[in-house]
Amino acid sequence: MLYDLDWGAVAEHICSGIRGFVPSWSRGVVVGLSGGLDSSTVAFLCVKALGSSRVLGLILPDSDVTPREDFDDAIMVAKLLGIEYRVLDIKPILGAFMDSLKVFGSPSRLSVGNLRARIRMCINYYFANLEGWIVAGSGDKSEILLGYFTKYGDGGCDFLPIGSLYKTQVKLLASFLGVPSRIVSKPSSPALWPGHLAEDELGYPYSFIDPILYLLVDVGLSPVEVASKLNVSLNDVLKIKGMVDSSSHKRSFPKIIELPMSLMRRA
Repeated sequence: MLYDLDWGAVAEHICSGIRGFVPSWSRGVVVGLSGGLDSSTVAFLCVKALGSSRVLGLILPDSDVTPREDFDDAIMVAKLLGIEYRVLDIKPILGAFMDSLKVFGSPSRLSVGNLRARIRMCINYYFANLEGWIVAGSGDKSEILLGYFTKYGDGGCDFLPIGSLYKTQVKLLASFLGVPSRIVSKPSSPALWPGHLAEDELGYPYSFIDPILYLLVDVGLSPVEVASKLNVSLNDVLKIKGMVDSSSHKRSFPKIIELPMSLMRRA
């Protein structure tokens, strides 16, 4: 059930959704191309839905940390799809931030990594506002449920074309669409710091995570039932469930502190 899908029908459904969401008045869709699986798949879907003339690829490496292979793969995808693309090294922008932020003390790896993601989000929206584009996000269902994205960073977008597909499902869809095999097979990496790999940080491979998420979220089984059905440790299931529970704030609008009606009435 998780993987035995009609990928042609899945692709067409997503493309129909893209066409329905992107307004006719806009120039089209901005896609931040990282050279990875998710952004490449989103670019392929957007071109399939809208045509190459209505998709803009923004390639925003940080030359201090972005692997050359990822940069080359992002360019390859843009050229393969025949879309307009622009390249901007964010290293000087990050440097300007860090020079100004010295007053707050020594940075952490996480704070700087998340700042990289938020700088990219700002640039995506700069181009969107400047030229009338809509920003397509590249988050998949695994990342969304686990909270494995930067709030107001790579999580900042107007819509999520592959947000209903788990990471391992995205790989199958990507292969169906013709995304180059070297991109499909490369390890997932946000590349927010040198050597940054998603599965190392998460502690589990997506092939292990996704069936657990599917049974917990889509099927509605209890952690005990999931552990039994998949023949895995209950402790591992609870850890993954804990990631979902603790990241719920990332999947909702900021909390509004509501005033009671008693305070809304005039004396």
